[in-house]
Amino acid sequence: MLRTHTCGELTEDNIGQTVILCGWVAARRDHGKLIFIDIRDRYGFTQVVITPKPYPAAYETAKQLKCEDVVRITGEVNVRPAKTENPKIPTGLVELFTHNLEILNSSKDLPFQIEDTIEVSEEIKLLHRYLDLRRSTMLEKFIIRDKLNYKFREFLNRERFLEVETPFLTKSTPEGARDFLVPSRINPGMFYALPQSPQLFKQILMVSGFDRYYQIARCFRDEDLRRDRQPEFTQLDIEASFVSEEDLFKLVEEMFRFVFKEALGIDLTIPFTRISYQEAMATHQSDKPDIGQGQYRFLWVCDFPLFEYNEEEGRWNSAHHPFTAPKEEDIALLGKDMKNIRSRAYDLVLNGVEIASGSIRIHSRDLQQKIFSSIGLTAEEAQQKFAHLLRAFEYGAPPHGGLAVGLDRLYSIITGCESIREVIAFPKTQKGICPLTEAPSGVGQRQLDELNLSIKEKPEK
Repeated sequence: MLRTHTCGELTEDNIGQTVILCGWVAARRDHGKLIFIDIRDRYGFTQVVITPKPYPAAYETAKQLKCEDVVRITGEVNVRPAKTENPKIPTGLVELFTHNLEILNSSKDLPFQIEDTIEVSEEIKLLHRYLDLRRSTMLEKFIIRDKLNYKFREFLNRERFLEVETPFLTKSTPEGARDFLVPSRINPGMFYALPQSPQLFKQILMVSGFDRYYQIARCFRDEDLRRDRQPEFTQLDIEASFVSEEDLFKLVEEMFRFVFKEALGIDLTIPFTRISYQEAMATHQSDKPDIGQGQYRFLWVCDFPLFEYNEEEGRWNSAHHPFTAPKEEDIALLGKDMKNIRSRAYDLVLNGVEIASGSIRIHSRDLQQKIFSSIGLTAEEAQQKFAHLLRAFEYGAPPHGGLAVGLDRLYSIITGCESIREVIAFPKTQKGICPLTEAPSGVGQRQLDELNLSIKEKPEK
């Protein structure tokens, strides 16, 4: 075996044992006839002592060490001398007296130090993301992310939700942000789209009788980037049949109370405050106001307008998406008083940031067709884009609804980050570029020929 223990688990119970550790050299201190190194892995740090006797080969190797060299150390666990203990770390009462030291891989000089606080540009950090992620502050964010994901799954599994994976290669139905398109090699001139959300698939799962669905889903939107936007992001997607808004509010509130208590040790008070969209705009001039006091202020905003007018195109658009159900009492206003039609949509706001959005969905083909018509889609266009959904509605679609939680936004709030890029392992810059891999990049002519594509030359300015 390469190692017997991790760098974060040795304690006084291990004194006298011969163990093997593997990790990175976090620090090296040379005191002449005594060399100390701190060896680090994901689990913590261990202090290692190397002397010229009785293991001179290990000592000679230790003199060559640089920060971030990968090493394998065999030695005996000893108690640290008095007044050299470090009670701040779990291994702080012991040290490893080295018998054998191997350099498994050496490191070049670093572009920046592996320290919790560093002053270096984001471009450099993302270029060397593998070094940035070695910092304990960065690692801790992803440990928290993993723990929260686990607890969301635990709660939803307990509530009899089924985790179902939906396709990444699907049909382009651009109604909001732009789709990322994927050319089909075996169907020349045809394209898949990467999903902006699993919206239609999760509704079809409700028609399929799955009753309760969830997924930690990857989503893709080709839109201009901001601090809280990325071209690819992760959401917790939830859908359920035979539910009202009240059922979903209760479910989500209990879910957040469970997850925050179990993963963070934080007690949330439920039910969350609720206000209407009209009240939010009139009182706070925002549809995602930050109200109240305390690190976590949850707020439901309800009764959004179903439509918003697009001045440029001279037509009404869906305020959320065209699968949102209108209030029953407002259906009669379709085509007559569009601005006053309220939707059965709701947003969940945390500390002034929208972290979730959802609605009760349309489950009637006739009503869905009327909504498409109201936003300027002809029957032929609706059939071309949404035939699979409309067809499914003809075979006994149950009432259903759900929501999606933006996990990147949520986790950036929980970890106190200014940007969601800090809680995404390999994010893009604000220009949509990955410095690490240099994506997006060009492709060769052979690939273009296989896909029946050609590159259009940009005209000179």
